[in-house]
This record gives sequence, C-alpha cells and structure tokens, in this order.
Amino acid sequence: MIEVYTDAASAGNPGPSSIGVHIKQGKNRFEFSEHLGVCSNHEAEFHAVIRALQYCQQHFPGEIISIRCDSQIVIQSVEKTYCKNPVYTPLLNQILALHDKFSYVFYKWISDKENKHADRLARAELKRNQ
Repeated sequence: MIEVYTDAASAGNPGPSSIGVHIKQGKNRFEFSEHLGVCSNHEAEFHAVIRALQYCQQHFPGEIISIRCDSQIVIQSVEKTYCKNPVYTPLLNQILALHDKFSYVFYKWISDKENKHADRLARAELKRNQ
C-alpha cells in the first residue's frame, strides 16, 4: 500500500497557491511540490490530490493507494462523489477518473498535526514563488 499525504497553501483566497505531496512506500519516501498560480484554498487542495494521483499513476500503477488529506471538503466530496459547489465538480471528476488506474484508492481525513510534512512542502513552494 502506498501512503500519500497531500496539502495546499494559499496566500489569499483566492491567491497564489502551491501544493505539497509526501509519499511513503515501505521505507522509501518521495516528495514534490508545485506552484499552481492563483486559485482558492479549496481548489488547491483538490489539485494536490489530482497531482498526487497522477504521480502515483506514473510510478505505482495498479497499487492500493491511501490518500491522507487534511481538507474535509475534499474527503467528503470524494466519499460522496458529489460537490455542493459546482466550481469543484470538474476537479472531483478528475480525481474519480484517476481511480481506474489503481486496484483500490481510499481516503482518510487527517489533522493538520498529522500532515506537517506535506504542509511544509506546500508552504515552502508558496514562499519560493511570492
């Protein structure tokens, strides 16, 4: 099983945003961050999961993926396969389409305290791009 921690950072809402992704595969660790440009904090959280799944598609196809995210809106939307805000629907649809690339994908909401590594990556990327 691949453990994937995602987070986003935004300076303003909307504002410049970045993501951080930390991946654990047994004893191996992988990480990356990306600058997104201007978007809302919730959009950035969805993008973090999308990019994490895209990375896993390339490096761990067919594996069981555990996405751990501190964004309740992302976790609830994926679990219900529905977004109240239609702005997020295309992002949710991208996430759901990526599920077919893996044997199983599940999601777990985690606290900010449990997501410090991905948070640091996202904040550092945001700082580099301001």
